[in-house]
Amino acid sequence: MTQKDTIAIYFIGAAVARLAPPTRARILHAVAIPTELLTQPQARVPAEKFAALWLAVARDMDDEFFGLDSRRMKVGSFALLCHALLDCVTLAQAIKAICHGFAMFLDDVQLRLQVQDDLAAITVDNHITSPSDRLFADEALLVMVHGLMCWLIGKRMELRQAAFAAPRPGHAAEYTLMFSQQLVFDAPVSAIFFDARLLPSRVVANRATVRSFLRDAPQSVFLKYRNTDSWTARLRRRLRGSIGGHDWPLLQEVAAELRVTPTTLRRRLEAEGTSYRKLKDDLRRDAAVHYLCTTRVSVAEVADLLCFQDTSAFRRAFKNWTGVRPSRYRVAEGAVPSPGSR
Repeated sequence: MTQKDTIAIYFIGAAVARLAPPTRARILHAVAIPTELLTQPQARVPAEKFAALWLAVARDMDDEFFGLDSRRMKVGSFALLCHALLDCVTLAQAIKAICHGFAMFLDDVQLRLQVQDDLAAITVDNHITSPSDRLFADEALLVMVHGLMCWLIGKRMELRQAAFAAPRPGHAAEYTLMFSQQLVFDAPVSAIFFDARLLPSRVVANRATVRSFLRDAPQSVFLKYRNTDSWTARLRRRLRGSIGGHDWPLLQEVAAELRVTPTTLRRRLEAEGTSYRKLKDDLRRDAAVHYLCTTRVSVAEVADLLCFQDTSAFRRAFKNWTGVRPSRYRVAEGAVPSPGSR
């Protein structure tokens, strides 16, 4: 099974928070996300649905920044910025252009590049009043900026740290994939930190890559450049091949493949805030959401594909993972479920 990312429901709720209730319901229905999931903090949706929602909200509001700023970032602004960046020779020049570009589009949020010794930072000067809006603005802006920088130099740019001027939120685990394993909360300002020696890196983006980058946006921004080098990511790649099979490897077996002891593997996963069991559960959860939202495979068949002993056990696990029954995801699709889907 190919990688099927899911997105925490928090990001869905934050993206539609500034829409009028009837508009919110209409857009959620159009992208087949059930409104009731917004009340379930554990729920998740397929990444492609979040991408569709992002675009639908932007079109409806004519604002690519979700109505967060007092000035609208009109549709087409992000593409205009991407094309302008192609004239930059180095990453340093491009980052300055990014900061200037967003300053032209937004009034309440500004970016700054700061360099001290071997550490560079892009900080967010955010004057949005609402704490929840301010946090989502920081998240959205920093993920856009990081995605742009990765695209410009043609590879994932590792971040040393990500800091947020807010208490640790319930969805903070998402940040380890979006930004860095090293996270700081209640910081003076939100920022991403990286090696200053990357600033002279040559910009490799060109007219051809900008077309594909924008064609795949926002997934090319939000997901493509996730952290893939952590132990968590390495283990997810290894375990993903077990989806749809009959057995999951033991931790000892995977540790041997990765040439570390089981104790070392456990310790490294713990340092990244996870465990072998949680990784298995997360992969099964994401696969279940994918099957239920994008296929007509029955709930009973999904349970079998994910190696559950019976359908009841799968239903209990799925509700524990997401807060709702499997059938709610299937109903949202409007699909005709096959026998046993409920």
